[in-house]
Amino acid sequence: MSDNNISIDSVIENLISIHPLLTKSFSKSIRSKTNLNPGSLYVLGVLSVYDMLSMSEIGCKLSMPKPHVTSLIDKLIMEKMVERLFDPKDRRIINVRITNKGKDDFNTIKLEISQEIRQKLEKLDADKIELLSISSQHVKEILMEISIENKTDSSYCKIK
Repeated sequence: MSDNNISIDSVIENLISIHPLLTKSFSKSIRSKTNLNPGSLYVLGVLSVYDMLSMSEIGCKLSMPKPHVTSLIDKLIMEKMVERLFDPKDRRIINVRITNKGKDDFNTIKLEISQEIRQKLEKLDADKIELLSISSQHVKEILMEISIENKTDSSYCKIK
């Protein structure tokens, strides 16, 4: 086995380990701040950036199948955080827009979660904070690059 394969295997192992570690470290914080599940928070997050998207676009941006997006949207509508709007040009297209309540609630949840994460991170020494800052920025940039490269491959993204 070449050194490159060993390095790739190491990266794979590390990446597979990151999500459970993040979940373990911060999910209690998130769950104590809201009754919304992570998927609903992801939907609110993407709508807070784009304001209004079609169901298919939400699925594409979050790599979620449309039935799962529909279920999340239904729950968010009951909470009055988003609303469905028919596209005036094509009634078959259903757009979803975040409401003012959705924006306000999402920003409040995001702020509270950020404060709790900050409290945990502040317990680390300055060297570890700097290392985590640099490392997380690199990981984010590389994952975004991979995401862009694979955008056309996603089975959820059939949008032109």
